[in-house]
Amino acid sequence: MRIASYNIRKAVGLDWRRDGDRIARVLKEIDADIILLQEADKRMGARAGVLPADELYEQLGYRMVDLSVRPASHGWHGNLILYRDQSLILKEALRIALPSLEPRGAVSAIFGAPKIEVIGVHLALARRIRAGQLAALGQHMKGADHPVLIAGDFNAWRRDPGIAQALGGGCRMILPGNSFHASRPSAPLDRFVLQGAVREVSAHVHASDLAARASDHLPIVLDVELNTDTDADESGAQK
Repeated sequence: MRIASYNIRKAVGLDWRRDGDRIARVLKEIDADIILLQEADKRMGARAGVLPADELYEQLGYRMVDLSVRPASHGWHGNLILYRDQSLILKEALRIALPSLEPRGAVSAIFGAPKIEVIGVHLALARRIRAGQLAALGQHMKGADHPVLIAGDFNAWRRDPGIAQALGGGCRMILPGNSFHASRPSAPLDRFVLQGAVREVSAHVHASDLAARASDHLPIVLDVELNTDTDADESGAQK
């Protein structure tokens, strides 16, 4: 399974043009099964979504997980999950409230066969507030009987292993590489965290010419294998 995460900056590229079709072309390059997007809605007014929803489904096969609370929005607080419903069955979708001074939150989708939960996040700029958000996410994941993958913009400039520790025992952080700023990548703001019977196969930053212009972040990509053995231990390794 391929999962990607991408802060699309409301589809505003480095040329300062809002171009949702350009973002869709980047997503086509990546060809993931599940994509977690941040800043998928405009910040002001009706918080309208910025992507060509019909094109995403008809040409790329991506359906949006419906978690919005505003009629024109794609996601919740800009967080959006896309998935290919031809190969994945959506079982449950949730909004996860996070403590914050800003309009922030996380979104969750649980898929079946094989069962996995993916959580999209865009965490706070302030370290103290991020710590509270990580604690809330850890509480949500506590006791999960299925593999969990968190992906998004963690707004953490350092390669801090304490992030995985703050989420709880058994979590592993994956840093694909520097994804910000797209013009000169120098910080690993975007990352993955895994919990349970899911194993990293490979991870990378998608640094195509198109992606380098489409947003101020580059997308990150993770290929995983899911262990369906019921005797798998909590680290994801088969006994």
